[in-house]
Amino acid sequence: MPHPEIRHSMFAWLSLCALAVIAGRAHAYPFYAPPPPGEDAASFTGDVELGFTHLSGNTNSQTLIGKGRLTWLTGDWTHTLRGEVRNVSRNGGTSAEQYIVAGRERYELDGPHYAFGFARWEKDRFSGYDQQATAIGGYGRDLIDSERQLLSLESGLGFRHDRLDEGQREFRGVGYGALAYEWAFSEHSSVEQELSVEGTSANVTSRSLSSLTARINSHLALKLSHEIKDNTNPPDSADAHTDQTTSFSLLYSW
Repeated sequence: MPHPEIRHSMFAWLSLCALAVIAGRAHAYPFYAPPPPGEDAASFTGDVELGFTHLSGNTNSQTLIGKGRLTWLTGDWTHTLRGEVRNVSRNGGTSAEQYIVAGRERYELDGPHYAFGFARWEKDRFSGYDQQATAIGGYGRDLIDSERQLLSLESGLGFRHDRLDEGQREFRGVGYGALAYEWAFSEHSSVEQELSVEGTSANVTSRSLSSLTARINSHLALKLSHEIKDNTNPPDSADAHTDQTTSFSLLYSW
């Protein structure tokens, strides 16, 4: 478990950085390179998302979810930096604790094509891994890019470094595929579906994020989301193959 000062620093950093807003879109994608910026897109944007619940009585529990992203543009490049923290405590004990820091690059090619690369560091206390570091690069294509809908596909190759709870280290090649879909069904509301798969010789890790967002004003929105992460063959010390998180949070963008 990280030292309290480290946890406080990470939370402060996450509270200041953000989920990207590009070309007036309400969100950017946590798994994938963000959509292409419009001609009037701001050169620097960001969001911060925060969800917190507290229950007391027969069961005492609290859940904290914080997400942040910063995005800036330089020519044909889109640079993205993001972070996430999740912490769930129940009856005085921690039942879930996860930290993610990641950076992404997107380079626009001719037409609806782009190249991308990303690096991600992840620490999940109950996953069986002490920490994981992943780097992947590849090709993406925007199949639909209209005012109300966006559909993008990505594929790539990379490697992953796993450090197990017992201290053992493993290096593995990774094959990657991802899909992101957004539908703005009204002026103030949208739904998003994101899927990604990372396969190695030892296991396959899949992620899904489904969300519904309702904008309150130009800066604030409410977001309901359900996230699933599945590992087909986790270490023996892992608590489960699949983690699921349902959250209701406040999203602030600038």
